[in-house]
Formats: sequence, C-alpha cells, structure tokens
Amino acid sequence: MIYKVLYQENKIVNPRRETTKTLFMEADNVVEARTLVEDNTPYNIELIQELTGNSLEYEKEHADFKLTEFPKNKKSDSED
Repeated sequence: MIYKVLYQENKIVNPRRETTKTLFMEADNVVEARTLVEDNTPYNIELIQELTGNSLEYEKEHADFKLTEFPKNKKSDSED
C-alpha cells in the first residue's frame, strides 16, 4: 500500500502548517509506515494517510510524487 506522510522535520520546534512537508512511501500497513519513519528519521509525524484509487492518481499527477524507501529492519542493517 502507498501512504502519504505529513511531517515536520524535527520534534523540537512547534508544528506550523507552513513548514509541513510530505513524503510518499510503501508499507504493508499504517503501523509499519509509522515505525519505518520513526526509526529512520527525526521527523515529527502529523498524519499518515493511505492512498488508493482516485486519491493516489491525484497525488501522482499533482504532487511531487516520489516513493521514499527506508530499510525494513534498521538494526540488522547497522550490524553488518
């Protein structure tokens, strides 16, 4: 599934609509999407929205749609 993640770049500064950023990612479910973002970034997540059908097509046409990829298991990657 494809998810749209709205976030602030750090957790220290109070969120402002003007500084909200977006990334798109693929994950099995919303819990995995949140975990991947939290484990791999310092971002303050505001909202995670599943994109399907018309919503997904709209984002592909009107947004800077590019899938962000995170390693599925950060701990095993760092141990190698």
